[in-house]
Amino acid sequence: MSASLGRVLVIVPTYNEAQNLPIALDRLRTHVPEADVLVVDDGSPDGTGQLAEDLAALEAAGSGLRRVHVMHRSGKLGLGTAYIAGFRWALERSYDVVVEMDADGSHRAEDLPTILDAVQDADLVLGSRWVPGGAVLNWPLSRHVLSRGANIYTRVMLGIPLGDATGGFRAYRASLLRDLVLDDIASQGYCFQVDMAWRSVRQGARVREVPITFVEREIGTSKMSRAIVAEALVSVTRWGIAERSRRVAGAFRRS
Repeated sequence: MSASLGRVLVIVPTYNEAQNLPIALDRLRTHVPEADVLVVDDGSPDGTGQLAEDLAALEAAGSGLRRVHVMHRSGKLGLGTAYIAGFRWALERSYDVVVEMDADGSHRAEDLPTILDAVQDADLVLGSRWVPGGAVLNWPLSRHVLSRGANIYTRVMLGIPLGDATGGFRAYRASLLRDLVLDDIASQGYCFQVDMAWRSVRQGARVREVPITFVEREIGTSKMSRAIVAEALVSVTRWGIAERSRRVAGAFRRS
């Protein structure tokens, strides 16, 4: 990791990830040893939050540095609000780069150095499954179709030139997060990731995509649900119609 990036924080939201979290933190420490980590736990019944505290204390005792931090929330409040809370925590503590990363092993820590290298000349870097060099392992055909279809629909409706706007493995420059109005963001799941990417493009941010290998989780169950997919479909459709209306109105005003 280049020193020119400044301070890097990796936000890892968790809900019932006690089996996966130690593996995720170990891999992060191997591949990005200088990055700090913020575990945002939504009151996991399986004790993930306390486990995170124990792992953080153990590492601090061994290294003398507090690299892992834990935020405890009262319940399952959703992925989008977890990241927003993490963004605010990072900005309050003057981090320079903020990373989104899942705890379940689907986002490989060995891909993170490539993402961080790319953010040196970008404001937002997306780890993409659907650009040349990207890959997905252990998905059924239905998940491939859903993800590819969602991204094609997003490109068409919103007019953003991104191959994987729904992906959740990404790095933001803190300066971009400060420019975005975080109070206005209430979306979740796929929808949250699309919302943030679209806002960034509209903000005029430099957005890059780099290929990653996405690996379906081996332990635990996916948090994906029909409600999350439905929210994304409805929201992207609504945003797309509003964007087209705005463009048409602008064209009439200019004429």
